[in-house]
This record gives sequence, structure tokens and C-alpha cells, in this order.
Amino acid sequence: MRIDQVLSEAVARLARHASGEAATPHLDAQLLMAHALGRSRTWLYTWGDREIEGAELERFNDLVERREKGEPVAWLLGYREFFGLRLAVSPHTLIPRPDTETLVEQALQRMSATGGGRALDLGTGSGAIALALAFERPDWHVTGIDIVPEAIMLARRNAETLDITNVCFEESDFFSALDPSARFELIVSNPPYIDKLDEHLGQGDVRFEPRSALVAKDHGMADLLHLIDTARAFLTPEGWLLLEHGFQQGEPVRAALVDAGYQRVGTCLDLGGRERISLGQWPMASSELLKGAGS
Repeated sequence: MRIDQVLSEAVARLARHASGEAATPHLDAQLLMAHALGRSRTWLYTWGDREIEGAELERFNDLVERREKGEPVAWLLGYREFFGLRLAVSPHTLIPRPDTETLVEQALQRMSATGGGRALDLGTGSGAIALALAFERPDWHVTGIDIVPEAIMLARRNAETLDITNVCFEESDFFSALDPSARFELIVSNPPYIDKLDEHLGQGDVRFEPRSALVAKDHGMADLLHLIDTARAFLTPEGWLLLEHGFQQGEPVRAALVDAGYQRVGTCLDLGGRERISLGQWPMASSELLKGAGS
């Protein structure tokens, strides 16, 4: 049977099970076909009239069947592209999402491109954020932290595969295992921020992802508030804290940042125009303020 005909049938199958604005049956089918054939999506457009049979057809149909049941495409492929990097993924971590690239972009704006510094990524998962920052800022040293041992192993493997050497990954429950004297010019996190009763937990790829990386107490605010409070002890003067959160959490996160003493507090929009990243800068030390006033 021709590749384009098999693709059309697969798209129809996937469309019957797809739901919501994020449903992409055409893209899913193409990605799975390219993976089954060991080819690129561009190749499919050129050679759609070629025959597919035997082991390749069986492999493709197996992938489509698993996708029909809702299994994430990233797991079926074994990887996800994030900020230009191909990252291995696993059921132990969240699947990197395009909206989180907004967090990386905002962080890079606060990381000097000509001088070094230290950055910390809390809840690193596959290492997506930490690796993107380290790749874009080779003079910086980036540390990724996660409580899940399998996530740390995956992140280290991604770093090795990508040959990114200015990054390290350590197991810790947020700040708990860090040296109390450690200081960072930048701290970023995409922490759990979903309410356990949120209906979205039963939809799409989220159904398959680890709840520990998604759900937080106090209607999703507990980990965000913990990070805002604790990061103060690990930021250098004028260091930045950037947090990804739910689109309805911008106002309370900003309020918490202000109450905790951060300055230049604000919120950035994601690709869909929703409040997604809130940030604040830890103030200059009082001694530095006095020095500046006297000069």
C-alpha cells in the first residue's frame, strides 16, 4: 500500500480519538510514519507514492494504535525537540512543551552573553530548561535539580548526548540538598502548579505524565510559594527568580513575589497570550545600596 494512502487512513483513525484545540492528527501521523521508516517528514512529501509493507507497516500501525489510546507522541518517538535541542524523554518526567520555551527566552535575557554566572533549574525533569540555558550561555554554569532519580539519570544522558559540559544535575527536593552557602545569579523553575481537582489532568498527554510533576497542594500554589520564599537565601544581590505557572496564577504569584521583597516584579505571556511566567529580582544588598548612594 502507498505511504500517502496509509497516512490518510491513520489521520482518520487519530482524528476520531482526538479532542481539543491541541489535537494534531495530521502531524502525529506524519511523525509516526517518519519514525517507523527512519526518514524525515520532508521525505514523506516527496516519496508518498512509495509502497510501505512488512515490518515497517507493522511498526507504524502499532505506533498509531498506541497513539489512539492516548499515549504521548513524544514517548512513542522517544524524544521531543525543545529550544532546538533533541531531548530523550521518559514516563518519569514531564514532556517539554513549547510554552516553557518562553521561560528559557526570558531567562536568557537576564543572563549576560559576555560574562559567566551561575544558574539553577529546580525540578529539571529531562533537563530541558537547564540544557537550553547551558547551550545558549556556554560561559555560565547551570545546575539542574530534581527529586526523581530517574529524571536525573535522563537529564545526564541528554547532556552527554548533546555534549553540553557546563551543566550538572543533582538529586534534591528543591533546595534541600544544596550547600546553604550556594548562590546563583538566576533561579528558574517549572514546578508542579496544578490543583489536584483540575479537569485538565484527565485530558491529553497529561493523563500519562507523573502526577508528582504536575500537582501541588493549596490549589496548585504550594510549591510556587515555597520557591518564592526559599529562593531568597540562594540568590545573589540583583539575582532573578523566574517561575512558570498556570494562566490564572499570575496575580497571586506576583503578589507573593512583592510580599517576599522582590523588585521589578512582572509577568510574561506564553505563545497563546496567557500569563505564564512571573519573575522578580532580589534587591541589592544594603551595603551595596549605601556604597552606590555615596559615590
